[in-house]
Amino acid sequence: MSTGASTMPERIVVGRIGPAHGIGGDVYVRPLTDVPEVRFADGVVLAAGPPVSAELTVEFTKDHSGRLLVHFVGIDSRNAAEALRNAELEALVDLDEVPPEEDEYFDRQLIGLAAKDMAGALIGKVSDVIHLPGQDLLAVALDSGGERLVPFVSQIVPTVDLAGGFVEIDAPDGLLNDPDDEAPEGGAAPDVQS
Repeated sequence: MSTGASTMPERIVVGRIGPAHGIGGDVYVRPLTDVPEVRFADGVVLAAGPPVSAELTVEFTKDHSGRLLVHFVGIDSRNAAEALRNAELEALVDLDEVPPEEDEYFDRQLIGLAAKDMAGALIGKVSDVIHLPGQDLLAVALDSGGERLVPFVSQIVPTVDLAGGFVEIDAPDGLLNDPDDEAPEGGAAPDVQS
């Protein structure tokens, strides 16, 4: 899917080859994409990095116990499959491509966006997107130094403005700063002795 004027495609890492499966050349692939059904469709050509440094064409894929199993054209033995192990797979992707669902984003769309608070003040910049089983997190490199992990949920990140180049963060107390970072009202922190 595209949003108007097309830009030059760019190579994006979409997976990493794991161990061989069986004797016919199949390999497990760890997808690093939200759309494996698109990136690993039959006939798709992927660039494989070291240790292979070659182009591989997907012949077919299947689910094997919840894992993606891929067979590449010309890789017909276990030895050939094992030679691919640990190679990163890259696909040529139109940078204007957007996910099929509304309010979904590719990591590459979020990384680099400015992070602002609800008043519009600059907090920092989105430096990474971390995918966990429970929810995704935005790693935000703070302008004040350090990095904070922000749950990527609509209650905390209500606005993602790709055209404007920013996300708004409605941070609860303590999310973007440590309680120890601020002195209590009336001066310095009390000196506690035991």
